[in-house]
Amino acid sequence: MDRMYRVMGFWTGIFAIMFYIGDMYTPALIFLGQTGFFMLLSYLKLSERMYIYVFGAYLTVFFVGFTYWTTFMMTPGMGGH
Repeated sequence: MDRMYRVMGFWTGIFAIMFYIGDMYTPALIFLGQTGFFMLLSYLKLSERMYIYVFGAYLTVFFVGFTYWTTFMMTPGMGGH
């Protein structure tokens, strides 16, 4: 299970690089933080159950944040203009 966290860290790192190259610095920093979080967790040697609990908590925080952002912060009809 710890290897899957390294895989997630790798892919969030790739996303951080691509966001940075695309001059989107805020998402690049967010994904860089996620990369550090996943890589740190991968080396803690937790039990498989604890890895699942951490991932569930991560998904809960993500979905709450994403729902808040799309509901209250996004301006309708402003996509790409």
